Amino acid sequence: MTTFSRRTFLSAGSAACVLAQPQMAQAAAPAISLPKDASRRDSATVMAVKTSTPVVAMTFDDGPHPSLTPKLLDMLKARNLRATFYLIGNRVVTWPDIVKRIADEGHEIGNHSWSHPNLAKHSNASVLSQIDRTTDAIYKVTGRPPVTFRPPYGSFTKRQRLMLYKERNLPTILWSVDPQDWRRPGASVVAKRILKHSRPGAIILSHDIQSGTVKAMPNTFDGLTARGLHFGTVSQMMGWPLWQKRNFRRVAQKKG
Repeated sequence: MTTFSRRTFLSAGSAACVLAQPQMAQAAAPAISLPKDASRRDSATVMAVKTSTPVVAMTFDDGPHPSLTPKLLDMLKARNLRATFYLIGNRVVTWPDIVKRIADEGHEIGNHSWSHPNLAKHSNASVLSQIDRTTDAIYKVTGRPPVTFRPPYGSFTKRQRLMLYKERNLPTILWSVDPQDWRRPGASVVAKRILKHSRPGAIILSHDIQSGTVKAMPNTFDGLTARGLHFGTVSQMMGWPLWQKRNFRRVAQKKG
């Protein structure tokens, strides 16, 4: 297992703009919702970005999916748009060709854990194991590690977010727009919710393992573009270099 050191970039704390979102319960699995303490800004947590330019970050969680992710990539390529994909480690090793395509086409890849557990209930060692395994898997396919992390279900305490930032220099990326697409409300509803709530600097949560979400994307992409909004990766919106152009070097791993 390896970790990576990077030059100092813009502090996530100075970029973060905290926006409250409603939380809703789900019986079968943890609801996807913002942590209750996310309204208190800290250096490790980003929910939106203060920006003077009309840019948003489309983010897609839980992939790659063997058929839906390629369809989504085709849509993005046709429009020359960039997005950020928060990938699950065990899916990375299952569909490496799709992961490589994501990177090769200029999109950013973030860490979304190895097996999508509720990490708020895990020890530091277990959290770091989930994240490090995924980082290694992404590095082996793309030649570069992810530089941001998104917790499954949004379930990650402030203590854990600060721990991860200290131990792995990974900010936790949450969101400011949630169309609740995991509830499968239908493609038109997903698109309408995203279009209604997106503002410059928004980080938009969505899931490319949901067919309704992928069907919603043409109207979503075209609708946001018609409003004068541009698309950037999370790194770009935070003022960092494009993920594919950043320089990394291997260092001895810290003990977690």
